[in-house]
Amino acid sequence: MREKRRLVAPAASARTTKASIEPLRTGYALIVDGHVKATFAAKASALEAGTQLKHRHPRLQVKIYDAENKLSEVVEIALA
Repeated sequence: MREKRRLVAPAASARTTKASIEPLRTGYALIVDGHVKATFAAKASALEAGTQLKHRHPRLQVKIYDAENKLSEVVEIALA
């Protein structure tokens, strides 16, 4: 008789790649094509991550969302 395979739950990693489901109240979020991909405490780090992503993939729509002020800012790069 076959043994049933059991799925082992992965251990919680220190760095999660999926954003949390609960709404962001403080900090900044990196929004790519309408989906929250990462959260940051400082605007500078969020802007840097967004700019790097935009340089690698210029066709993506990248925004930085400010949770306290409820405003979003589009990340643009200068074309050479």
